[in-house]
Amino acid sequence: MAGQEIDKDLDHQILIQHLRGFRDIVINACHGGFGLNHDAQIAWLERSQVPYQLIPRDDRHSNDRYGPIIIVKGQHWYDTMIPRDDPVLVNLIRELGKNAWGEHARLKIVRIPADVDWQIDEYDGVEWVAERHRTWK
Repeated sequence: MAGQEIDKDLDHQILIQHLRGFRDIVINACHGGFGLNHDAQIAWLERSQVPYQLIPRDDRHSNDRYGPIIIVKGQHWYDTMIPRDDPVLVNLIRELGKNAWGEHARLKIVRIPADVDWQIDEYDGVEWVAERHRTWK
């Protein structure tokens, strides 16, 4: 009898979580740090309908390796400006997989309950999603 009550409670918790929904977040799973390669950055900008301009880098080697500098609204644009729960970013990572990863990145998607107040924590570029809480120093 007690086992059935536990099962019903678990089923109820799963149902409640399903109704609240989930949030997908992109993190980096290796030392180095979050980053998209140049083609994935351009794909995100185009899919998000963000107007951009490309300016060649001064150094040909850097230009070949990293692609032209991306300018949005007259300023340098970086992939780190993309919110990690951005649906376009999440879908891009799902779609392209390794082909979206930056030079020192291994990106993955973490699913959390939608009602969690979250933040991304990291150590040496390896990231995880943590529930936000109060701290004092």
